[in-house]
Amino acid sequence: MANKMLVDVVSAEESIFSGEATFVVLPGEAGELGILPRHTPLITRIRPGAVEITRADNDEKELVFVAGGILEVQPNHVTVLADTAIRGRDLDEAKAQQAIKAAEDAKRNAKDQVEVASVEAELATLAAQLAAIRRLRRR
Repeated sequence: MANKMLVDVVSAEESIFSGEATFVVLPGEAGELGILPRHTPLITRIRPGAVEITRADNDEKELVFVAGGILEVQPNHVTVLADTAIRGRDLDEAKAQQAIKAAEDAKRNAKDQVEVASVEAELATLAAQLAAIRRLRRR
């Protein structure tokens, strides 16, 4: 287990990924974080974006989109508690584009600053999801 760590990615609905990994990259609150086995313990918020997990069993990468959440790192265990999480293979670019268009329309029709702020947060999450889809395609 010295060169591996257990990684769990869970959302309120389900466990998205659980397995051994050699490296994890994800969008931390202050920037991108890279986690290796025996990392210093850490708890931080994460931004919407892609979690990239290098599997220990075959060096393939798993991609999971998260819409924000909490990261807990222990020396041999990484836990991502996501607000929403979607497996990379389940991401749909056309649906994301449609959702962005609908959110942009909602922003134009917003009646107050609270509504505008809510729609802007949704747009940021959708933009991160679209970036994750494109990252998955490039692999």
